[in-house]
Amino acid sequence: MESVRKFVEGQLKLKVNQQKSAVDRPWKRKYLGFSFTSQKEAKVRLAPQTVRRLKDKMRKITSRRWGISMDDRIERLRQYLRDWIGDFQLIDTSSVLKSLDEWIRRRLRMCLLKQWKKPKTKRRNLVALGIPQEWASLISRSRKAYWRLSNTPQANKALGLAYCRDQGLVSLFETYQILR
Repeated sequence: MESVRKFVEGQLKLKVNQQKSAVDRPWKRKYLGFSFTSQKEAKVRLAPQTVRRLKDKMRKITSRRWGISMDDRIERLRQYLRDWIGDFQLIDTSSVLKSLDEWIRRRLRMCLLKQWKKPKTKRRNLVALGIPQEWASLISRSRKAYWRLSNTPQANKALGLAYCRDQGLVSLFETYQILR
């Protein structure tokens, strides 16, 4: 590392950032948001910091405290996710995208349940989405928190993949498959 730093700074007249520069295994380092899998079969993957940054941005957009309409929220998500997957379409590990899709849909279900607030409204909207009356009443009368309710089978069936597609939400995994 020291000889490379001397060459780059001395001969090329470039400055080397000591915090970002290191000599290490490829799967332990990140470069432009990418990293690599282990040495057996080298695949391009998302760096853990990249996934963390995406989740932080999604938490801001899908915050329960942010009182914007669901259409505006989905439009912001659509714009951001379309740009993001365009930047990271080179990855070879698509399972991360599936789990991120599931997590984003759960965040949206949580926001909807929060917006509906009253048990009567929750029950009416879930029944309108095709959930039986008994299932809808189980969710509407529950004292569980919104995040926990967003993972129940009732909420997942009513506000699942088909609902998100109808609302216009971009799926990271499907967009990745189209781009690849």
